[in-house]
Amino acid sequence: MNSPITYFWGKDHLLIDLGNRIDRRVRFVYWVEFIITSGVSTIFLFHSASFSLSVLQVLTNFFVGILYLLAAYRLVSRMFYREQLSITETHFSIIRRTPFSHSRISYNWQQMGVLHYRGRECKTDHPLKGKCFDYFGFDTQEHLVQELHHDGNLSFQYGAYSVRFARCIYSWHAEEIVRMIRLYAGNALQLGEEWKSLLEEIDWTQE
Repeated sequence: MNSPITYFWGKDHLLIDLGNRIDRRVRFVYWVEFIITSGVSTIFLFHSASFSLSVLQVLTNFFVGILYLLAAYRLVSRMFYREQLSITETHFSIIRRTPFSHSRISYNWQQMGVLHYRGRECKTDHPLKGKCFDYFGFDTQEHLVQELHHDGNLSFQYGAYSVRFARCIYSWHAEEIVRMIRLYAGNALQLGEEWKSLLEEIDWTQE
């Protein structure tokens, strides 16, 4: 189950903790990848016991150890990934955390483009979608691939770069987040046209 979104109102900032919002199916895929990688590593480990050359055995064991560590690193960093947004009068910051890393990138309000809600990326439906003989669930699999390579449902332009964030944040979450940011930053947050239908009560006239 996804953790709730929490809001911390500080003296000079607003911190929005988006938590960990990995889809259940994606979690399952991460576990399958870990099990397969660990299984292959174990097979290599058993075979290395039959090697007569000690140097080759040491190299194989070293390679197996690297595979175990890589599998564990990828699983833990993905399962415990979380995002936070820090809002101040001058900057909008995106904070990304895993047990092994921490990054914070700040963007000046005056140089930020409008905020867009991207939602689920548009895709071409699989030809077998809705057909009774789609035994392998190709359309469902394509949606899952989208989730695995998902960068975020919110985006804005910053100079020549497109910035995406807020993984698995959907429209009802985005509405609440935008309202909270506007309570703190006012019209420093510029919104795209699609928000008119999402936020009917927001005053769209710019000061």
